[in-house]
Order: sequence, then structure tokens, then C-alpha cells
Amino acid sequence: MAKLYFRYGAMNSGKSTAMLQTAYNYEERGHSVLLAKPAVDTKGDLGILSRLGFNRPTDFVLEPHSHAYETFQAHRERIQRETGNDVSALLIDEVQFLSEEQVDDLLRIVLLENIPVIAYGIRTDFQTVAFPGSRRMLEIAHEIEELKTICRCGDKAIFNARIIDDTFVFEGTQMAIDDDHLTYESLCGACYLRHSRGSLNAGRRQWPVEFSFEPDADFS
Repeated sequence: MAKLYFRYGAMNSGKSTAMLQTAYNYEERGHSVLLAKPAVDTKGDLGILSRLGFNRPTDFVLEPHSHAYETFQAHRERIQRETGNDVSALLIDEVQFLSEEQVDDLLRIVLLENIPVIAYGIRTDFQTVAFPGSRRMLEIAHEIEELKTICRCGDKAIFNARIIDDTFVFEGTQMAIDDDHLTYESLCGACYLRHSRGSLNAGRRQWPVEFSFEPDADFS
């Protein structure tokens, strides 16, 4: 039976690279796959862009209010016409940007069409709050796997900190893409709290004891 897979990790944990490797593995064995991502993610000219330099165009993008099930079926039929073969898997990048309804459609593809869906994304935003798409994936995915990366201190990174003009910021809109002044860094929980002075969720949940943080060689 096909399954819905959620493979998540902090930024720079190699999610897009893993997705492209999965697509290659399928195709090397003669299978057809479809690659997709949300249209709001404009990195790589709507393609799948790996930080190692590998990239590949998507087969389709999902607009914010489009039906993922119907869009998949249309492109599945195109593959069937062009190749005479059915689609063996649907691979989704940046799944955190999908709506809850679109994630539900991914499960419908799995259950009604018996086609595995492998979705990649981050779990929480720069304020440690779950994205709607990721939260729904955690609720309904058959299998959940963490792709790991490390913090600057060497511990496992779990949070995504936002940096604007070399300064950590902890307030703002949940989604910010293609801003030349904005970057992100993956941090462990302890380093995140040091930089945020102990605050989580944009200061609405304050750590009981204020952290004192003095930048040094380890955190410069």
C-alpha cells in the first residue's frame, strides 16, 4: 500500500538534495515521477534548487487555492499520454507552504490512487511556530523522518532563525522569500534562546530566566 511520507528538517539539512536524489533513483529504474512545489516559493525560478548546486524544473506548481488532487491527476494523465507509463511517485518540495486542504489532497492521492507521496519541508518558522502545511503533515502522514543538520556550535539544529542585515530578528510575517537583505540560519535550541534573549514565539512566551548572551568566537 502506498504511503504519505513527511521528511522534515531545519534549513540546510539537505531536503531538496534528498528529493532530487529520490527522483533520480526512481527514474534510474525506469519509473516516472512528478515533482512539484508551492507557487509562493519562487526560489530557483519555480524549480527545485539544491544548495549543492543541483537544480531541476518542477512538473507543476501549486497556487495557494488550487486543488492538489485535481492538478496531480491532470499531470499524471499527461505523463501517461507521453510515456505510456503511470506515475510511480509524487515528490513535493517546501510542503510547509501548502494549505491544510492541499495536504489533505496529498493523502487522497495516496489512498485513492495508491501512489506514494514524499513531501519535504521545514517544521517551524523563525518564531518556532509550525507552518499550517507542516502541522497537517505531522497529523496525517504515514511516516515521518527528520533530516538532520548541525548548529554553528556543533549540536543538532532544530530551529530556523531569521537574519536581516546581519542581525537576528524575531518578529515579522511568517513567510519572507527572495529578500536580498534576509537570510536564515539553522540553530539548536540553546543557541536560538541565546540570540532571542530567551524568548520564543516572538516574545509571547518568555523564558522564566533572562539569558545573558555575550558573543564570542563560537557564536560570532
